[in-house]
Amino acid sequence: MTLIRGAIIEYGSDFLGPLPNVVIFQFNPDSLSRSLQIPAPPERSRVPERNQTGDSPRETISLTAHFTAADQLNASNPVAMEFGIGPQLAALEQMVYPSSTLSGLIGAALDAIGDALGGAGPASPPTQPIPRVALPSLLFIWGKTRVLPVTITNLSITEQQYDNRLNPIQAEVALTLTIPTEETFRVNDDAIGRGALEYTTLAKDAQAILNLANTAGQAVDLVADLVTF
Repeated sequence: MTLIRGAIIEYGSDFLGPLPNVVIFQFNPDSLSRSLQIPAPPERSRVPERNQTGDSPRETISLTAHFTAADQLNASNPVAMEFGIGPQLAALEQMVYPSSTLSGLIGAALDAIGDALGGAGPASPPTQPIPRVALPSLLFIWGKTRVLPVTITNLSITEQQYDNRLNPIQAEVALTLTIPTEETFRVNDDAIGRGALEYTTLAKDAQAILNLANTAGQAVDLVADLVTF
């Protein structure tokens, strides 16, 4: 049986472009915690109905991923020998920063170098407003029935072992992922995220129907017992 590994994929307008930022879990986490935050009913009347609801529940997923360079070092992998598991950790960290942060820093550094070399004119350029930048768009893939758009809302890295260059070679990464609600996609044009959420919702609905089929006989017996009680 083929082992399916969990992964987090950063996507853009071209989805899986030539060099997407992908982090595949080296070891699938042993456990995964899911939490549904149910919003309070809307206060449209003095006595709201018991089954009224507001927005959709907001789901968060918490897990701990483990990374080690042991196998790569045993195989004399040149990247692992030079940087340990630094590249994997850096790829994860990139997913919590705005997409244009790195390019913006490089551009600012080049401008500063140009100014130092006398490339700037005598007059200072007019101040430009800082544009808003979006966080990376991510998909969390966990098996065939869970392909979810997520935002990393907490990332905690515990580096546990180092090589002789102080590169991390073993680490534990605690992640909290927040899944956007359907209402979120009404105000943006993220067709990929919306499609992934709809796909996972349909898969969940199908499993709920399978559960009805499995428990239909038991439900009939339970009702019969209650009637004759």
